[in-house]
Amino acid sequence: MRLRDQISSDLTSAMKSRDAERLSVLRMMKAAVRNKEIDQRKEFDDAEVFQVLVSLIKQRRDSVEQFTRGGRMDLADKETAEIKVIETYLPAAVTDEEIAEAVEAVIRETGAASVKDMGKVMKGCMARFSGRPVDGVKISALVKEKLGS
Repeated sequence: MRLRDQISSDLTSAMKSRDAERLSVLRMMKAAVRNKEIDQRKEFDDAEVFQVLVSLIKQRRDSVEQFTRGGRMDLADKETAEIKVIETYLPAAVTDEEIAEAVEAVIRETGAASVKDMGKVMKGCMARFSGRPVDGVKISALVKEKLGS
């Protein structure tokens, strides 16, 4: 079953079970995917839907950080709960070990020797993890460390 169909099916189930919190998140996810499809005038495949969901998680993490700084723990907790629902639709996140292995391999493959080659290494690493949630900040920090900033 395609991911967008799974979201619609789960939305119907949440309506039937009167799960208000989950229902609200699923509606937001479906609307975000639909809006992106309208913007690009095409129907998304699973990889593109994953990218939309990853961006939703990023937005929520930023909100959690700002709400925490502002002392609004109630809103931060709500955003954290939304992240957990969205993450159930994503494949397993990339581990730190996988990131380290990929960075080493891409550096060897590209022959990167200095920070000037960081763009090539980052592009290669991100390509290896397409379709899976990965923290670009972690990759960037590790690449800088390996290439000697």
